[in-house]
Amino acid sequence: MRALRLAAWGETPTLAEVERPVPHGAEVLVRVEATGLCHSDLHVIGAAPGNLPYRLPFTLGHEVAGRIETLGPDTDGMRVGDRVVLYGPWGCGACERCATGRDNYCDRRDTLAWHGAGLGRDGGMAEYVLVPSARHLVPIGGLPTDQAAPLSDAGLTSYHAVAGLRHALAEGATTVVIGVGGLGHLAVQILRATTAGRVLAVDVREDALALADRSGAEFGTLVRTDTAHVLRERSGGAGVDAVLDFVGTTQTLELAAGVLRPGGELAVVGSGGGHLTVSKPGVLPPGFRLSVPFWGTRPELAEVVALARSGAIHVETERFPLSAATEAIDRLRGGRVRGRAVLVPD
Repeated sequence: MRALRLAAWGETPTLAEVERPVPHGAEVLVRVEATGLCHSDLHVIGAAPGNLPYRLPFTLGHEVAGRIETLGPDTDGMRVGDRVVLYGPWGCGACERCATGRDNYCDRRDTLAWHGAGLGRDGGMAEYVLVPSARHLVPIGGLPTDQAAPLSDAGLTSYHAVAGLRHALAEGATTVVIGVGGLGHLAVQILRATTAGRVLAVDVREDALALADRSGAEFGTLVRTDTAHVLRERSGGAGVDAVLDFVGTTQTLELAAGVLRPGGELAVVGSGGGHLTVSKPGVLPPGFRLSVPFWGTRPELAEVVALARSGAIHVETERFPLSAATEAIDRLRGGRVRGRAVLVPD
């Protein structure tokens, strides 16, 4: 079968012919129908040798949806032909958190040579993917696979981040979403579907603000010298209740801190490498609270799928054949993907 393999750190992954896996024990073989392309993939590809514990080579792709092709002899609860999306973060499988579907916060994460599908273990940018356990599979019913695949990270990470702030988002609250790309446009929709407040959007691209508008944001603005003032005015002058930063640069972190009201919440999701100085006393609003959410839980993925099946959220996608993966990677790296890039086997 064909698979997009990373063979050397910092080099472009290439398509290669590899042997089709055979499931053993509790493993499940899934025929891939769609795989999302994520900025996390770019971070993995561009990682310096020794920065990640992963052993090369491996197949990329952690946002995966398809049909069950073959079941291992010890698999329960699934049938051949079932349409599924993969829960991407794979932990040790033995700790209490993994046992309850919270592999994203596995207690042994720092000791593992992988972090999930396409992250040290062979992922879904291929014709088939081998899943270690059926517990990593969530049924999608009739949801199209190119919609389902991005839900496993772009949707799930956004949902998990919003869930962590929901206690602060009562009716009338205001949330700012910084960065309206693959994750941010879903965060806007999830906020609209699960909270009663207003959603404001910030980006550096006009087309991203148009996407925010289509996703349900009440207002969008480009990053300018007066952006913090504009957002404060839009929230009544006191500041906003929460900020979801899907960029994570020093500029966006400082903007977030500058628009939060006292007791405000900041969730940093983006991996832009920025810094925010936390000190007391300091410039941060009193009662400021910071979270750094990572991915999400398996039960939350089921909830995201249910939202998508209900029509409450929709992923804006650009489809590429697997053979054009290099083009898709280049476009994502250059900020020229609208919503989420999805690879489909030729």
